[in-house]
Amino acid sequence: MAPAAFQDQFRDHPTFGFVDWVLRGIGQVVFQNNPVSGAVILAGIFYNSWIYGTVCLFGTIVSTVTALFFRADKGMIKDGLFGFNGALIAIALVAYTSQNFTTGNMPNWHLWLYIVLSAAFTTVTMPAFGALFGPHKVPGLTMPFVLATWFFLGALLQFSTIDVSNALKPTSPSDFSGPRPEYTWITWFHGITMGIGEIFFQDNWVTGIVILMGIAVNTRIGALMALIGSTLAVGVAVLYGAHDATIRDGLFGYNAALTAMALGGTFLVLNIPGFIYTVIGVIVSARVWASLGIFLEPSGMPVLTSAFVFVTWLMLLARNGFPSLILVAPADATTPEDNLARYRAAQKK
Repeated sequence: MAPAAFQDQFRDHPTFGFVDWVLRGIGQVVFQNNPVSGAVILAGIFYNSWIYGTVCLFGTIVSTVTALFFRADKGMIKDGLFGFNGALIAIALVAYTSQNFTTGNMPNWHLWLYIVLSAAFTTVTMPAFGALFGPHKVPGLTMPFVLATWFFLGALLQFSTIDVSNALKPTSPSDFSGPRPEYTWITWFHGITMGIGEIFFQDNWVTGIVILMGIAVNTRIGALMALIGSTLAVGVAVLYGAHDATIRDGLFGYNAALTAMALGGTFLVLNIPGFIYTVIGVIVSARVWASLGIFLEPSGMPVLTSAFVFVTWLMLLARNGFPSLILVAPADATTPEDNLARYRAAQKK
């Protein structure tokens, strides 16, 4: 873990502070309030595609500037909490309007303007979800990104200046039929690593590993939970005979990895009941991804991170019924290590 003094030395800097906030915004996609984590993750995205790296940075900047313009909570801005949804929607809009989904195509000026508006909209909706779920101490997660992406992608089908790609259709189990696939070690390896990469729409196993390293810069437990989440999702998919290509593309893993990080130490203390609860959430997330693919198929909209959001919301809201689960309020959530240490210290008093 990066030393706190180094990690936060530019957070309040008059010149470099904005760069710090933007990098934290990229890291916050995977719950990392650390500019070093954000920089490593951004480097991993650039490794796969300079186009995706550029639009990720651009979307984060736009959503952060929007928050500054409307004088949003300065502490939240500095923690990158207004940046991560903008990062995701910028990549998503390029991915689903490019003929080459893997590396993306350079946006035309119509799409650049579209990204500006959509990224700004995610900032506007952040406080809305805070008002809805804040009293329950449940975070809005990536729902501003999911909702805005559905709105803006759907609208493109009515316009002619921005072409949509063939990828603007979720991959669902109904697309495949035939005998049970013959799985190999590649199925597992690519399924797990690409599952991490697909959090940022990156079809690259090297990028997935770099993103995992970026998480580990800030929290070893968080990185382990992401790995466990993606691995369990692949296991579920293999056990029930999912299509080999779908697994290898990481489509089962990314929602499960996010659920594992959210429940496994970030918003719940990672005690034994919390870990078992997280495993349940991870396994359910893999199923919910497959289910939402079928529900959304008629509309042509992708699942995105909605499976992670819905499962995590339900399980955090249900926490009040289970006294053995220790909730960590979003405002107090740091790393799984710090959350657990604070809980143990409080127990000793």
